This record gives sequence, structure tokens and C-alpha cells, in this order.
Amino acid sequence: MTVRVEPAKLLLYATPAHECSYLPGNDATTLFVDPEFPKDAGVYTLLSRNGFRRSGEHVYRPNCQDCVACVPVRVPVDKFTPRRSQRRALRDNRDLRAVPCEGEFHEEHFLLYSRYLDARHANGGMDNPTRKQYREFLLSSWASTMLYEFRLGGHLVAVTVADHLMDGLSAVYTFFDPDFSQRGIGTFSILWQIEETRRLGLQWLYLGYWIADSPKMLYKQEFQPQERFIEGRWRLFED
Repeated sequence: MTVRVEPAKLLLYATPAHECSYLPGNDATTLFVDPEFPKDAGVYTLLSRNGFRRSGEHVYRPNCQDCVACVPVRVPVDKFTPRRSQRRALRDNRDLRAVPCEGEFHEEHFLLYSRYLDARHANGGMDNPTRKQYREFLLSSWASTMLYEFRLGGHLVAVTVADHLMDGLSAVYTFFDPDFSQRGIGTFSILWQIEETRRLGLQWLYLGYWIADSPKMLYKQEFQPQERFIEGRWRLFED
């Protein structure tokens, strides 16, 4: 798919060095796209193809001086076949019903998000979130964002936040009811997004950054084959 945008001057701003949240003891620097630059699905797609990511209203990319550990990854959905353990996650959650919602604030979603963070990230700096923090992290006024509810009957089990690009979906975040932790909801969410990307006739599910030495990021390497953005181009990796 060809994506074209009108020529414009795109400014990037670098943050001062700060403590890396993934590799303790390392400093990190982040590039941010000019917040005033007009963004839409076409611009965001081009930026995603070059390793950028969205958080709230902002689009960013790691740009550390002495470290290239953060590697953008995406799954070519037409080449993907789930592994045995992943098929188990699909079976365990086949009773969930997916309900698409517009990318707007929903109180029920926020309450589930708060429960999830308090259970999974206690004392980690993300627990006890405010509604303002929730909006600033997950929602955006310009991105084509969808919130996919997963319900068991009337009970809200999980919410997956995904941005729609011109060539795929970008997996932003998934949070779920801690009482359903044994179901492998995180794995199921990615598998569901892969299938949704395929259903929409798109090519890639963008998974954000994979860091080989970060336990938090190891799950991303389980979705193969995958492409990794290294030295300015996407390269195919598979076991």
C-alpha cells in the first residue's frame, strides 16, 4: 500500500537524558514529533514505518546515544501461524465477545484499568491512576483509535486499545480483570488483533518496541515470523 502526504517540515524534539524505564542503570533519550505538526492516519502510518510510536497525543521514538536496544517490531499477519501455547489462549478465551467502541473515555474502562494497574503494577509508579493520566496515556484527539471490549456475558473482562493505520493496526495497550489472569488475556489480545488486521485486509500488526534484555518485552518475540526495524529498514526474523 502506498501512503502519500503533502510535503511539510517535520520538527523533532529530543528530551534530556533520563533514567531508562526498561534497562536499570541506563540513560535514555526520546525523540518526539512536534506536537503542533498536523497528524492523521497517513502521517502516523509513515512515522510507524520508521519506528515511531504513539502515547496519548504524542508520537515518539527512542534515540539513545550509546544504546539501540529498543527495536520496533511488527507481525506480517498473512505469514503468521499461532504456536501450540497460543492456540491454547485462543481456546481458553473463545467464550469472550468482542465489542468495538470509539476511542473515547468510558468510566467502566477506567475502573477496570485502575484495578489492573493496582494488581499488576503495585508500587511501580503506574498504580492509583487518575482519569487525566488515563486519557493522556491511551486516548488521542487525532489518531484513529478503537477500544475493543472483551465481555463474558455482561462482564467486562478486558479492553484492547489499537490504532488503525493505513497498512495495519498498532497495538497500544491491553488491560484486563485480574481475576482472569490465568486465561492468557495478553496473548489472546495480540492473536485477536492479528486476526482483525487480516480481516481488514491490512498487512501488519505493529507491536511497539522489543528489548532483548528486558523481561517485560520478551513476550513479543513469541509472535513470529516478525519484522524488526534495524538500521533504517525492516528485516524478517523467524525461528
